Amino acid sequence: MINTTRRTLLALGASTVGLGVAGCIGDGSDPPSSDLDGNLAADTATQYQGPTCACCDEYQPYLEDHLDADLAVEVLDDQPALLERKADLGVPSTLRSCHTLVLDGSVFEGHLPVEPIQEYLETETDSVGIALPGMPAGSPGMGGSKDETWTIYEFYADGETDVFDEI
Repeated sequence: MINTTRRTLLALGASTVGLGVAGCIGDGSDPPSSDLDGNLAADTATQYQGPTCACCDEYQPYLEDHLDADLAVEVLDDQPALLERKADLGVPSTLRSCHTLVLDGSVFEGHLPVEPIQEYLETETDSVGIALPGMPAGSPGMGGSKDETWTIYEFYADGETDVFDEI
């Protein structure tokens, strides 16, 4: 069980909802194309998300187009339940986005393109997973155009983080 106060949960919930409202308002554009050779090799795939997130719903078909496994989607009832799941999976609060993906036990946070996911899956590491924090414009599932460098972080069970890639 995590040690958090109600104030912390409310602040995290409010910021995540704010990001969701601001970030999920897309322009209806198609998701970015992929340079992935083949599909992501995973036996199990689960996406955790809240009940009202439109960009999570947009990320799902993008991901399904690049997976060998069937994607299970678990919609959590409310923001505190989603935040607790992210904490249980080891996603640092500073790296969170609106949805979390678990592929064969590795954790992928946010609107990650499939290429860094594939790179991570092919890398020997003792980390928990990687994250693209926030909801950057132009990322898979988000509207708009990519207009900045995205920093993808690798995160560890002890809470440490490192830059995994910049794209």
